[in-house]
Amino acid sequence: MIGRLFSPYEFNPLNLNPLRDALGESVDFEELKKPTSPVRLFLAATNVRTGRVKIFQGTEICAEAVLASACLPFLFQAVEIDGEHYWDGGYTANPAIFPLIYSCVSRDVVVVHINPIKRPELPRAARDILNRVNEISFNSSLMREMRVIPFCSEMIESGQLEQGGRVKPMLIHAISADELMMQLGTKSKLNAERSFLAYLRDHGRSQSAINVAPKA
Repeated sequence: MIGRLFSPYEFNPLNLNPLRDALGESVDFEELKKPTSPVRLFLAATNVRTGRVKIFQGTEICAEAVLASACLPFLFQAVEIDGEHYWDGGYTANPAIFPLIYSCVSRDVVVVHINPIKRPELPRAARDILNRVNEISFNSSLMREMRVIPFCSEMIESGQLEQGGRVKPMLIHAISADELMMQLGTKSKLNAERSFLAYLRDHGRSQSAINVAPKA
């Protein structure tokens, strides 16, 4: 409610964000920046001024880039990096698939869905309407990329697009739990309690066990 009546610049003028300290204590960003790092990390953020996606990678990886990639404009002040300001990357890339195509060797990409694509009921309450608007907005960028990938793969297979270099056919795998996510209320998206996160983890594990169980 506060986020709808006041901006983050009003209710949090000191721009306090406990996630910044948590990242500094738990993540070795210097290791992630090294070319020899076994983990290749790509962080998507939305440039507030241009409305375009920004992908942080390599030596750009830092705590501020993580904060930018998760900066919801109703809750946090825009994150400033090198003179530009950023909001959550979900508005323009959720997630960005193209860095995995151009900058990685593997053809396989696993997408974990956290927002349901469909909802059976029409939202009527103000917060439910806003929640659905955000879900559609965040899903739209992924759906655009997902439509382009099969198109490019067909062009490669037909010989219209030469394979090699930065272009290769991709295999997209999706993990979703729409049935469970549709049952969770809007408030659950701000629930960072350990018990709730453990519940989501355990549910995912149980579903994975069911999916891989051998048929009788």
